[in-house]
This record gives sequence, structure tokens and C-alpha cells, in this order.
Amino acid sequence: MNAAPTPQPGIMEIELYQGGASKVDGVTDILKLSSNENPYGAPESARIAAAEAAQVMHLYPNTDHASLRAAIAEVHDLDPDRIVCGVGSDEIIHLLCQAYVGPGDEVLHTEHGFLMYAISARAAGATPVKVPERDRTVDVDALLAGVTEATRLVFIANPANPTGTLLNGQDVVRLADGLPDGCLLVLDGAYAEFADDFDGGLGLAQHRENVFATRTFSKLYGLGGLRVGWGYGSRAVVDVLNRIRGPFNLSNVALAAAEAAVRDRDFAARCVADNTVQRARLRKGLAGLNLPSDPSAANFVLARFADEAEATSCDAFLKSRGVIVRHPKSYGFPDCLRITVGDAAGVDRLLEGIAAWREQ
Repeated sequence: MNAAPTPQPGIMEIELYQGGASKVDGVTDILKLSSNENPYGAPESARIAAAEAAQVMHLYPNTDHASLRAAIAEVHDLDPDRIVCGVGSDEIIHLLCQAYVGPGDEVLHTEHGFLMYAISARAAGATPVKVPERDRTVDVDALLAGVTEATRLVFIANPANPTGTLLNGQDVVRLADGLPDGCLLVLDGAYAEFADDFDGGLGLAQHRENVFATRTFSKLYGLGGLRVGWGYGSRAVVDVLNRIRGPFNLSNVALAAAEAAVRDRDFAARCVADNTVQRARLRKGLAGLNLPSDPSAANFVLARFADEAEATSCDAFLKSRGVIVRHPKSYGFPDCLRITVGDAAGVDRLLEGIAAWREQ
């Protein structure tokens, strides 16, 4: 019998990505706080647009995403020709690695960074290099010290996942300034909308050739199930990414829903305002239960327990009550639980569950 082909170097070193759990055997009343989803779902405007687009699902979508790019550009005051759209920001990350790294190249990321950075680097044959953080926050000095002649891409999430911590603008500029020629800084802004007075690096990407910013429709806009993301940077980088992305990577339904969602500024403002209130309630409630957490600029909080056993015990107890959070062991936090900020009722139920666990 003929042997199967051998995969490219690095492929078999990839650990399969595990998303947040969504069900518990034997429990029906589920509160999912494991994937940082919008507790209010998608805006009604996006649902209507998706339903209308579904009526013509037999037609191919356009390949240039012009209408969606125009809407994004209008909302964020950007150049639409410097926007590229993908199947979530995950695809943008993957395309950047596919385009700019290969065997012998290195991709830098922080020790608690998004798992897709290393996965996409290995998929391209490159070597992911992990650098330490400082107090669960991106450490610019450690990143700059980790740069070598082989470094081509540097990924940071800001706000970071799973910590929710935010690197200030001056430090981001210092990082961009310190990188050598031929090295691209990628600012992953999946949670940028939840941070006060923060543009997720779009302004920096507007004026610097070595900075590229990514965004997603999965969090604030509640379109995780449709998978839409985008990136912004120099025309040269966007041109390269468009050459390798699939021509029909986004469906008619996804394009229509995303355009409606990004234009629905009232919905976005309400969700951000509510997240700010409930996030503060969640952190205060956790502190009252002797569970510290760093100030979060995202739509989740990382609760720190005494040790892994305590975090595992609380996680199991919450699941028995239908409350699902994320135990981020794969991110290097075995003694923590990452908790999505829910609506008021969701925060109440979560805190009541942890209080009951404390009492047992």
C-alpha cells in the first residue's frame, strides 16, 4: 500500500486549537461565558441584512468586498484601499504568516498571547518565539530583546487575551520604533472597541509602513458565527494579502451582516457602555470573594485563584450549575479562570455561583 505524503515541517508540532466550551452534559440552562461573545448577540440591523442576503445565496459574493470596506473606512475614518477583509481576524493573521514568513524565519509573540500566532507561524514553516510578559502585560523591552536577524513578524494583542491588560500608546510606538527594517508589527485589536479612547493601533498603521492592525466582528458586533474580520496597513501589505486570500472568502450573508453591524453605531455604543458597567461589577464582585484580577480593557476578566486545584474546583462547580467559563491552562494560566462579561443577570448568576462554591 502506498504511503501517505509527509506534511511540511512544523505542521505536526501544532497543537489543535480548543475553543471555549458551550455545553455541559445533563445541564440545559446554560450561561456561556467562555468565548467572550456579546451577551446581546448581533444587532437587529445585521440580522435583517443577513436574512435578506440569504435570499440570494445561490449567487457568488463580490471578490473585492468594496461595500464593506467602504463602511469600515467611513466609521473609522480610514482609506478603504488599505483595508483587507478575511474570515475572522484569524484568517488575516494566517495570511500575514503565509505571505511573510517561512523556514528559517521567526515570529515573536508574548508568553500568554493568542494561540493562533504560533499556529499560523508553524503552518508557514516558521519558528514561533515566545517572550515573557511582565505582570501579565506585554513587555516591550522583552520583545525588543527577543528580536533577531530572523524576526519577520511580531504579534501582540492589545488589549491582551486572556488577561485584558492594555499596553499604552507610548509603549506601542516605542516597540514599532525599535523594530529593524523588514520586520512587521501586527497589532491584534480584537477587543479594542472595549478600551476607553483607544483606536487599536489604526492611527499608527495609518502612518507607519511597519505596523499592521487587525480587527474582528466576532466580539462587539456579535458575528462570531459568521466569521468576519479585517486588517489595515500599508497598501503594499494589503496588496500582498489580497493576492493570496481566496477570492470568495466571505459569503454574501457575512458581508451584508458585517456592513449593517459596523454602521449601527447606536448598538455598538450601548454594548460598550453596558460592558463598562458590568465589567466593573464583575471585578468588584470577584474582589469581594477574594479573587483578584487586573484592570481589564476588554469584555472579559481574568480571575486569579490560589492555585490550579482551586481554579479547577471552581470551574467544575460552575459547570455543574450551567455556568461555563474558560480555564486558560493552554495560555499559561492554570491558576486562573477567564470570565466573559455578561449582562446584569449573567454577572449576578456568575457571582452567585462562585459565592456558593466558596461556601461549600
